[in-house]
This record gives sequence, structure tokens and C-alpha cells, in this order.
Amino acid sequence: MPHPIFVFDAYGTLFDVHSAVGRHAASLGPAASRLSELWRVKQLEYTWVRSLAGAYQDFRACTEAALDYAAADIGGVAAPLREALLAAYDRLDAYGDVAPMLAALKSRGCRTAILSNGTADMLAAAVHSAGLGDLLDAVLSVDAVAIFKTDPRAYTLATSHFGCAASEISFQSSNRWDIAGAKKFGFRTVWINRQGRPEEYAELAPDRVMRDLSELTLLI
Repeated sequence: MPHPIFVFDAYGTLFDVHSAVGRHAASLGPAASRLSELWRVKQLEYTWVRSLAGAYQDFRACTEAALDYAAADIGGVAAPLREALLAAYDRLDAYGDVAPMLAALKSRGCRTAILSNGTADMLAAAVHSAGLGDLLDAVLSVDAVAIFKTDPRAYTLATSHFGCAASEISFQSSNRWDIAGAKKFGFRTVWINRQGRPEEYAELAPDRVMRDLSELTLLI
């Protein structure tokens, strides 16, 4: 292709989902790590349950509900700290390899986009905070179809936006379940296995596995 298309998951792939709690770890004390892990687990669980049940609530609602569950599990957090954590989630830290990689892709004429479960306003805030706006051609939210990944309708947002076949898109995610859904949809897939997790979903294997995003320019 003269202009390859690279589409990225946001949370966990471009943005560190644990950086929100990290900024307030001192206030949370020893329970900070458990809160952060459980917040993420429940956030994803709520998207899957609501998608399967046909009871869509947007990602912000799922994120708030997941935080409330995680906070209750550790004995509760004060209201001001809860609000600070939610505000921090809108300004998650981008991984250090993100901006250089996007800049390299753009310099080679590639088209780039985010395809995320996040709401449009959450994604806009994160992209602005990380200074990535000029490096992305599109930021696509599943709110447009009111269903979360891994439903095929979510991935269709990317093919519809770029007016291309699924096989023309390289899709990158750190979430193995997301790679499985994207592979089934027909994307070329790159699993960014930042944490060195074991393989799963063997029948929906990624086309490539990378430890971070710095190797991505080798594909073009």
C-alpha cells in the first residue's frame, strides 16, 4: 500500500492505565496497587457484560462504576480523592515510545488513528494532554455504535472511516482479547505485549508480537 493505515487501541497501548492511581499512590497507601488493578479489571468486565446484555453505558460510566467497586473493596476512598482519580484518568500518561513512533509513521506517509472504547471527550482529553493531536488522523470512539469491542461493529468504525478493507489496516493493541476480536474481524494485528503476558486465544493469533511500539516502523 502507498499509504499504510495504522490503528491503535488507546488504554494500555498508548496510555498507561495505571498512571492515574500512580499520581495518588501516596494518598492511597499500600492499597494503591490493588485499587489500580481491580479498577482496570472491573472497567473491562463492565464493558463486556453491558455489551452482551444489550445494556450499553458509555466508558465513562463504566470507569466510574469500576472505581467505586475497587474503592469499596479496599475500604473506601474520600470523595475528593475519588474525583481526583477520575480527573487523572482523563490525563493518563502516554508511554514513552508513543510520540516517537507516531511521528515516524507520519513522516513515512502513513495514516494513523485511535479506535477505543473510550468516550470522545475522554479520548480528546488524553490525546491533548499527551500532545498527540498532530500525529493522529482520526480518534474513533465506540460511542458512535453504542457497543464495545470486541463486537465487530466497533471495528467497522475504522474501515468505514478510511474507506478500506479490514486487511488494509494494521491494528495494534496491548490487550490480547482486543487482538483476538480484531483478528476475527480481518485486521492485520500486532500484539504489543508490554507486560510479557502468556499467549491465549490460540485460534485468533496475532500476526506479530512486539514488546513495545518502537519496532512498528519495521512493518513499512
